[in-house]
Amino acid sequence: MQDKIQLTLSFVKKELENAEAGHDWWHIERVWKTAKEIAKHEHVNLDVVEFAALLHDIADSKFHNGDEEIGPQKAGDFLKSINIADEIVIHVQQIIRNMSFKASLGVLNFSSPEMLVVQDADRLDAIGAIGIARAFTYGGFKNRELYNPAIPPQINQSKEAYKNTTAPTINHFYEKLLLLKDKMNTVTGKQVAQQRHAFMLQYLEQFYGEWEGKR
Repeated sequence: MQDKIQLTLSFVKKELENAEAGHDWWHIERVWKTAKEIAKHEHVNLDVVEFAALLHDIADSKFHNGDEEIGPQKAGDFLKSINIADEIVIHVQQIIRNMSFKASLGVLNFSSPEMLVVQDADRLDAIGAIGIARAFTYGGFKNRELYNPAIPPQINQSKEAYKNTTAPTINHFYEKLLLLKDKMNTVTGKQVAQQRHAFMLQYLEQFYGEWEGKR
């Protein structure tokens, strides 16, 4: 199966070569590597974990006019083209449909041990030092303010409100990033998230101090 993993790796690299820097090949590689590490401590089908990690952002809906089916469809078409078994294809598609933070704000129709592993790996890449860098990269891509004290974070957003937000990047910490520590699924994910969460809190303290000219 490793030859099929390598084909998938090459496909994703090519597809995402011009992607926004927070959702590019390097993001995929980090999630893939982290998912494999987490999987060592879980009872999962590693092939499903690897395929799902590699293909989870092959066509992220936020870069495709909100279309949440284009990613699963593109992933499925590719996996079928390299003769992956139907049950694995369907499993990977279901993971892609249901693993995002955005999906968790709506009605979830699927879960599996493999999804929980990939979900943790993806969420870990959204927090800590790299998570902060990715948040501001995407904020810049969307031309959003860094921070605006007059625009408070919107906690407990609906899925639609989250999808359509144009809020400053600092708000994203409260609307998603700082919530992820308590949403981790695996023991490994929870352990790593603790340190990365603490780093984000430290960063925010420094940010506000600098904003007020006190640091």
